[in-house]
Amino acid sequence: MTATTPGYRRSTGSAFALWAARFGWRHVVMIAVAAFALFPVLFVVSAAVNPVGTLSSARLWPTGAGLDNAVDLFRNTPFTTWYANSLFFAVANAAATVFLSALAAYAFSRMRFRGRRVGMIGLLIIQMFPQFLAIVAIYLMFSTVGEYRPEIGFDTRWGLLLVYLGGALSINTWLMKGFFDTVPTELDESAQIDGATHAQVFFRIMLPLVTPVLAIVGLLVFISTINEFLMASVFLRDTDAKTLGLGLYQLVESQRNANFGMFSVGAVMLSLPTLVVFWFLQRYITEGLTAGAVKG
Repeated sequence: MTATTPGYRRSTGSAFALWAARFGWRHVVMIAVAAFALFPVLFVVSAAVNPVGTLSSARLWPTGAGLDNAVDLFRNTPFTTWYANSLFFAVANAAATVFLSALAAYAFSRMRFRGRRVGMIGLLIIQMFPQFLAIVAIYLMFSTVGEYRPEIGFDTRWGLLLVYLGGALSINTWLMKGFFDTVPTELDESAQIDGATHAQVFFRIMLPLVTPVLAIVGLLVFISTINEFLMASVFLRDTDAKTLGLGLYQLVESQRNANFGMFSVGAVMLSLPTLVVFWFLQRYITEGLTAGAVKG
């Protein structure tokens, strides 16, 4: 039977109809979801290269393209300072959260001590309440602390970093604890029989085995920190101390239409570190998210 015979065409058509009825809807859904996700991205990129640089002139496909918005952003704003501040908070918070959460998770998973269960339940209860509910208390506390230790008060990197750490440690400790529980305790016991201390077991045996969860926690904390706005808007009031998110909001707060092009350039630049970190850690994402749910 050749491709030109009626029987071949009918069999091919019926096979395609059967495939479309059984699997075709998945492709339609996938295309719809991809279009829904890519539309705002394409719109922001188009606005970033739009030479007019206003919200009213923004189109999905611009009539022209140029780097005027980028030049204005670098020339008329402390963009590099804002960008450096955002990267500092994201990297420092991710690194500190991964290290401190891993220490706490190892203790909760491998050691038995008085107050262990109460501490774990306390960490879980804390996560029931959003961090911004405590924003007034945190503000008053740092107002007093800043009088005695200005280096960790308002408009300082270290003060806001402490606030970020307080909100990120509890849930990530629980996530890591579930992952630590999946590692057989026989490894710890055999190492301790050979004379290894808890520190040696933690750094030389446990950390290499739980690398996926370290990567996924670092990625999640990095993304949430670099996109955080509320706490930063309360603690960072000086222009040079602002993060990129705060600086970009300042551009469109009073002149939303006029500065939308510069805002779009900054938004695109802010997404680049997240894409780089995500690309670098992507092979750990699936394993890190699912393995800790096996045993709690």
